[in-house]
Amino acid sequence: MVDTAIYIGRFEPVHNGHMALLQRALDSARQVIVVVGSAWQARSPKNPFSWQERESMLRAALPETDRSRVQVLPMRDYYNEAVWVQAVRQGVARLTAPGARIALVGHFKDASSSYLRSFPGWDLMDMERQGGIDATTIRDAYFGAATEPAAALAPLAHAMPANVLDFLRGFAQHPDCARLREEWHMLRSYRAAWATAPYPPVFVTVDALLRCQGHVLLIRRARAPGQGLWALPGGFLEPRDTLWQSCLRELAEETGCALPEATLRAALRQVAVFDHPDRSQRGRTITHTHFFDLENTALPPVQGGDDALHAQWIAQDHLAAMEDQFFEDHFHMLDQFLQISGPAIAAPGPQP
Repeated sequence: MVDTAIYIGRFEPVHNGHMALLQRALDSARQVIVVVGSAWQARSPKNPFSWQERESMLRAALPETDRSRVQVLPMRDYYNEAVWVQAVRQGVARLTAPGARIALVGHFKDASSSYLRSFPGWDLMDMERQGGIDATTIRDAYFGAATEPAAALAPLAHAMPANVLDFLRGFAQHPDCARLREEWHMLRSYRAAWATAPYPPVFVTVDALLRCQGHVLLIRRARAPGQGLWALPGGFLEPRDTLWQSCLRELAEETGCALPEATLRAALRQVAVFDHPDRSQRGRTITHTHFFDLENTALPPVQGGDDALHAQWIAQDHLAAMEDQFFEDHFHMLDQFLQISGPAIAAPGPQP
């Protein structure tokens, strides 16, 4: 028996396969640390539940005698495996004694499970797949239902703990559920539009990060996906535009920011590419983010337009508390330029 077993997952939602792996961890160690991924993502069809809701699902599905042996470590998405691995290791170190023998319990589901080999020094307990269901199938049935979402789960009820099924029935009445269902259908139609292409397309987008007087210019998205969430102004590369031209055009269209091109060129500090394969649910999308610093000039007037419901200058020191209100990886983009979250081990909210 090892001192600590680590079980990493997203649990969106919890199903019996998850519980079988968690039981293996409990049988193998004195304590178990469950690393709950995508912890501060805004609700979306892929990440519909908060990490607190997922922790509650896991704990309620356990016998009461085992709950005290489980600690939950929420972990944000870093879109950089090396940084994420460091954050997991440092988070685990805070919860374990020096020199503890640690094992990692997991299942090699597909290419997304390669992280299981990224923790040398930890014993690897590789289990076979438990059951024939996964969380994606449950979400697709739930959000893709033609009628009441909870009713669509009846054929899958055997694959989930009873408390999880009860939670999903209740969540069907949550104010966000209808929006998530609409977004699920939008994304499915979006992907179906290019399903017959000889190769999956790679989309190219641009984003603009403007900083001025310690404020950052953000928009609220007017449409799905991510309707109502905060984002950087940006959009898809037009066929006859350069990246620079598209960046300036999207900035003007979505925020009404009418700064001369020469002013923006002088304020340009960096262009960074964000290309993680999972950064967008719309498909493989590579964005080029232009960071402008207007320093202490007067805040330019802005007004939302085009795909932006609203445009607003937000104080930079307010951004950390807004992490779960951002579209896709836009908080991560801000964090890379502005170091909002601090070192990799830092995370907002209560710690376990």
